[in-house]
Amino acid sequence: MADKSKRSRRPGGIRRFRIGFNVLAQILLVLFLIAMVNSLAFKHYRRWDFSRDQKYALSDKTKRFLNTLKGRMRITVFFAPTTPITADVQNLLTEYQYAGKGKIDIEHIDPERNLSRAKELFDKYKVVTDESLLVLDYDGRNKTVKASEMADFDQSGMAFGEGPRVAAFKGEQAITSAMIDLVEGKKKILGYVTGHKEPALTEGTSPITVLKTFIENENIKFQELNLLDLDAIPPDVKAVMIIGAQYDFSGREMKLLRDFWDKQGRIVLLVDPSAQTPKLRAFVNELGIKVNDDRLMVFVRTGIEELALTRDVQAHFLGDSPITKRLADVRALFFGGTSSLTLEPERVRAASIRLEPLIQAEKGYFAEKDYNSDDQVKLQTDAKQSSNVSLTIGAAVEKGGSADQRVQLNSSRLVVVSNSTFVQDNAITQDQQGLDFISGSVNWLLSREQLIGIAPKIPKPLTFSLSEEALRRLRWIILVFIPLVPAAIGTMVWWQRRV
Repeated sequence: MADKSKRSRRPGGIRRFRIGFNVLAQILLVLFLIAMVNSLAFKHYRRWDFSRDQKYALSDKTKRFLNTLKGRMRITVFFAPTTPITADVQNLLTEYQYAGKGKIDIEHIDPERNLSRAKELFDKYKVVTDESLLVLDYDGRNKTVKASEMADFDQSGMAFGEGPRVAAFKGEQAITSAMIDLVEGKKKILGYVTGHKEPALTEGTSPITVLKTFIENENIKFQELNLLDLDAIPPDVKAVMIIGAQYDFSGREMKLLRDFWDKQGRIVLLVDPSAQTPKLRAFVNELGIKVNDDRLMVFVRTGIEELALTRDVQAHFLGDSPITKRLADVRALFFGGTSSLTLEPERVRAASIRLEPLIQAEKGYFAEKDYNSDDQVKLQTDAKQSSNVSLTIGAAVEKGGSADQRVQLNSSRLVVVSNSTFVQDNAITQDQQGLDFISGSVNWLLSREQLIGIAPKIPKPLTFSLSEEALRRLRWIILVFIPLVPAAIGTMVWWQRRV
């Protein structure tokens, strides 16, 4: 009987052992899967910036530049915790480190606590300021970026005992600019033609201050060129910019410009349609682009039967060129007068010249030749006849290059836009797409296609302006409506309990 009872208990013991082994195996499998998921998540993850102004999200241009880094870049952070932008800088550098894919090393040093390490690096990098800063080190070269360069500070509250307030954070602009300086070394020279009443470059009086600062942040130096004082455009000038010349070039100046073009020169030309510059336009016409004597207009409906005529052009960028590839179908406003361009590629094909449209006006615009007329009936008739025609206002010219973007050949390059006011400060601060276009054009002219992209946004302080009527409504909301809501709820609760 004892042997039978032992034999009857054995299957039950084996069954319990199997159940326990299965549970243990399942637990180990779950732990293994959790470890694998965590390992994969640690190595392959994505980051998103949900802040209101996306001040930590890196721009397309910065990411493209970081992808071109061949060596490692070391960033040493000397920021005290009391600096107003310390947290912003740390968060931004985390994005740089993530986008750099292992090519960026960051060391944070509190100069108030780690004195010995701070002194060691201060001596190494020859730092002589007490201001919070970054030191970028690449291939034996180094550059500092101060806190004052990474933010605009509002000092108005200091008279009342308050500290400086951060009005706008522009850390990405400052850091990326310093990185480009380090990697490229010597600055590229962009010649800015003067002497024909072009916008001045002098700070304080210049209407293109934002453009100048923006371009110079890309390791480019502006150099004024008065062609009347030169025998030839200097060889270190890699590209020439002409913005809104009000007077025509002389025959000698045009010879210098043609010689520069024939020697694989690079030119960006923003034409003022109202200026009489026949020699300059003839040069562009030789290359297959005719600047027409007209103005782009559109009738906008302002009421049931009311129409208003506007000359501000809403246009979009075409994505076939490396200049505008990342601006494809993006809309931008071109204020002031704009004329149409006629491209004649067949006429110049034998000279190995390729034309490419860059900017076209939106549907509905028409090119009016009698643009000084006030006859609304005539203008409306002209609009109906030509409102469906595609009108080009920007184009690129290349002589001697290759249609295959993978093949890099020396060539002459030109960018033409029939509007010269869209790069001025009052236009760019409202609509940065034009600034991205000019930046892309300059980088294309300088054969820096890897830096063509959407640039960091121009920082703008968040401001609110309330009219007298709005202030009156706000007063009623604060003094009457807000106290009235809990009073009404309390009355309802009291009434229900009373009943």
